[in-house]
Amino acid sequence: MEQWSVVHRVFAYDSFVKNNESVVKVQRAFRINFNIGRHGAVPDRQTIMRWVTAFRTTGIITKKKPPGPVRTVTTPENTERVRAAVLQSPRRSVRKQAQALQINRSSVRRIVKRELNFHPYKLTIVQQLKPTDYHQRSEFALEMLSLFEVNDDILLFMSDEAHFHLDGFVNKQNCRYYAAENPQSLHERPLHSPKVTVWCALSKKLIIGPYFFEEQGNTVTVNSVPPTLKCLVTFLNQSCVKEDELSTRQISGFNKMKHLISRFGDMHWPPRLPDLTVCDFFLWGYLKSRVYESKPRTLDELKDAIKTEIALIDENLLQRVHLNLLDQLSSCYEQDGRHMLDVLFKT
Repeated sequence: MEQWSVVHRVFAYDSFVKNNESVVKVQRAFRINFNIGRHGAVPDRQTIMRWVTAFRTTGIITKKKPPGPVRTVTTPENTERVRAAVLQSPRRSVRKQAQALQINRSSVRRIVKRELNFHPYKLTIVQQLKPTDYHQRSEFALEMLSLFEVNDDILLFMSDEAHFHLDGFVNKQNCRYYAAENPQSLHERPLHSPKVTVWCALSKKLIIGPYFFEEQGNTVTVNSVPPTLKCLVTFLNQSCVKEDELSTRQISGFNKMKHLISRFGDMHWPPRLPDLTVCDFFLWGYLKSRVYESKPRTLDELKDAIKTEIALIDENLLQRVHLNLLDQLSSCYEQDGRHMLDVLFKT
C-alpha cells in the first residue's frame, strides 16, 4: 500500500477545497504538482475523502492518534459484565455475548480466556432419563452386583442387534470435478445406504455370532428375534455346560432354566440402559471403528470384515469389558440410577 506523507495529505485537502470538492481535479493537480507520470500512482477517491473527513472532524490529517489516555475495553467494569453474562447464559456463544453486551467480539473472547480463565468445554450427549427410571436403574444395578458377589463364575450374556451401513460417512467436501467449465455432472446415490443388520451375544468368555438378519441374501427388518436367539441377557452357570459345548442351539434352552432377563423375564430389564449394556457402550462402537478401516465396497466385504473383527476379540479384552461393566454398575448404584458422571468425565 502506498504511504503518503503529511505534505501529500495537506496538498490534497487544499486542492479539494479550491476545486469545489472535485476529487478528479484533486488527482489531476496532485499529479502535476508532484510530477507523477501518467501511469504513476495517485491517491484514490476513498483515500482523499478519508483525509478530508479526518481533518474536518478531528483537525488532524496525519495518521497519529490525538494525544490523550489510551482507551481499552478490557476494563474491570467490562470484565464483570462479561462474567455476569457468561454465568447467566453459559451456553451462549462469544459472538452472541458480544452482541448483547455491545462489546467487540475479540475483546469478549480475550476477557473470557485471559481475565476470567474460562474454557469452552464440549457438552456430552447422553440419553434423556425420566424420573421414574432412577429407582429402576439403581435396583437393577444392585441386584446384578449381588448376583456376581454370590457367584463370580456366573456367565452373563448380553445380546443386541445393530445396523452397519455400507457408506458409513459421506464427505461432500471431497466431491469435486476439475474442468475449465462446469460439466453439470450429477453423482447419483441411493436415498438409503445398503446395510447389514447384525446380532451378537457376548460374555466375559466368548462371543456368539455374528448372526445376519437376511432372507435370500437381502437384509430384512428385525420384527422379532428368532427362537434360537431369545437371550437378550442370560445367566448360565459355567458348571452346567462346558465352554466348548456352548452353541446357539443350546441358547434356546436358557429360557427353560429361568435365567432370562428382559421386560417379561425372570429379572426385570429396566428401560434406557445403554450405559449398562455391553453391546451399546463397547461392542458396536468398537466394531465400527475397526470394520470401516478396510473401507468395504460391497455388503459381502462388509460382512467379512465384521466376522474378522469379531474373531479377533480375545478373552482378555472381554474380561476387561466385564470388569468395566461391574464398575459402571457400582457407579450407577452409588449415584442412585442417575447419569454416571465419574464414568462420563473419567474422574
